[in-house]
Amino acid sequence: MSRVLPNLEGLDPTELKALIVSQHELIVSRDSEIEQLKLLISKLRRMQFGRSSEKLDRQIEQLELRLEALQMNDAERVAAVPEQIASVEPVSRSARRPLPAHLPREVRTHLPKQKACPDCGGELRKLGEDVSEVLERIPSRFEVIRHVRIKLACACCERIVQAAAPSRPIERCVAGPGLLAHVLVSKYGDHLPLYRQSEIYAREGVELDRSTLADWVGGTSRLLEPLVEALRRHVLSAQKLHADDTPVPVLAPGQGKTKIGRLWTYVRDDRPAGDVTPPAVWFAYSPDRKGEHPRAHLSQFTGTLQADGYAGFDQIYQQGRIEEAACWAHVRRKFYDLQVAHKSPVAAEALERIGALYAIEKEIHGRSAEERGEIRDQRSRPLLGSLKQWLEETLGKLSRKSDTAVAVRYALGRWEALMRYCDDGHLEIDNNAAERSLRAVALGRKNYLFAGSDRGGESAAAIYSLIGTAKLNGIDPEGYLRNLLSCIAEHPINRIEELLPWTLAADLDKDSRHAA
Repeated sequence: MSRVLPNLEGLDPTELKALIVSQHELIVSRDSEIEQLKLLISKLRRMQFGRSSEKLDRQIEQLELRLEALQMNDAERVAAVPEQIASVEPVSRSARRPLPAHLPREVRTHLPKQKACPDCGGELRKLGEDVSEVLERIPSRFEVIRHVRIKLACACCERIVQAAAPSRPIERCVAGPGLLAHVLVSKYGDHLPLYRQSEIYAREGVELDRSTLADWVGGTSRLLEPLVEALRRHVLSAQKLHADDTPVPVLAPGQGKTKIGRLWTYVRDDRPAGDVTPPAVWFAYSPDRKGEHPRAHLSQFTGTLQADGYAGFDQIYQQGRIEEAACWAHVRRKFYDLQVAHKSPVAAEALERIGALYAIEKEIHGRSAEERGEIRDQRSRPLLGSLKQWLEETLGKLSRKSDTAVAVRYALGRWEALMRYCDDGHLEIDNNAAERSLRAVALGRKNYLFAGSDRGGESAAAIYSLIGTAKLNGIDPEGYLRNLLSCIAEHPINRIEELLPWTLAADLDKDSRHAA
């Protein structure tokens, strides 16, 4: 509402003075309100775009991920229940949405194998058909595959024949092998949590709830367990393994908090020594880092273990069945940190000496174990002897409590195990093969924060094993899982090794060459 300015000519000095005072108070009040509004707007902007918003978004994300993990746990529990029990006590689910009508349809018609009535040999005529739909994902697009099973009836005796329904990776699941493979690789290979995948699919016009995706992941992980066991046997049959572990936050049941579980990796890869045996990685989950877990994992292994200085391995080495080969990369890393932090002359010389050892390894990479052993004897062993002598002399000149002394003592304390790679051309100078296998876990951990339970950690280990092994063999993980899930449901369990990545990929290549 506008104010009418009074006639200043008719005001006496007292009234004029009162008017000026009131206007001044109004101006001061408005200035104060403007400043308050500016401060409030600034605060809201910080909440929207600054650290407060990031913290709030992170809290929301953690709740989303917690819900996703709990739904996956439920799906895995249901998948583990025998079919007879599951049919008696079905889990309550919301009504399934019809598959989107706008997606293209590919019709695949399945005719019975019988050309005549199997009972009387009479002529068969069409009686009707059963139609079911499976949601499949073709690279870069969705489509619905319509399976049409023609019913034929005998004109003489009315006997009905029909093709068997195509098998599905997960019973009564509308997801085809390609879509299941895409969900698994997106989560465990590309580090996309299920709720983010759900949002991506919605943008493509396909509504897939996170709970539905969780059901698929849980059911698929159960289906793949026999294959992962075959992969474990292949890895542990090696004479040399690389081993490492990494922490994984796991949701503690009923507490809403997380505990720290571990993912252990065991890598079989002898290609640097000219071996053509397919490389593979097996992941195992444990709820903590006690030494009993790697002892159980390696209970059937005999040979050399290349690993870091984790104390839990010590009891394994003491048994005499497994020999330790230490990692020069860990030694080098300690001196590298010193060089970056302090520009230490001792660290610089140590790095130069270790670098000479690595230069030899680069030169002999891929040669036979025998040739590698000979070259190491001639060139690496003298350098190692000189390095040890220098480290011992240097240690005597250092303060016992200095960081440099700690790095030197670490190397000298493990010297016998660090020398072991020179005794066997099959061994590597470091444990980088195991560390490389854990990179996917480290990246995924930043995105989905925690596993929903110990069972969820075991499922993650299984999928990481198959994806990691496919990558080691130069095989596209999604393509491999798509082909695997297309046939595993009907594949004989006693021939499960035929579905390992390198075997299945080779068979598919052979079939494609014959078809061409």
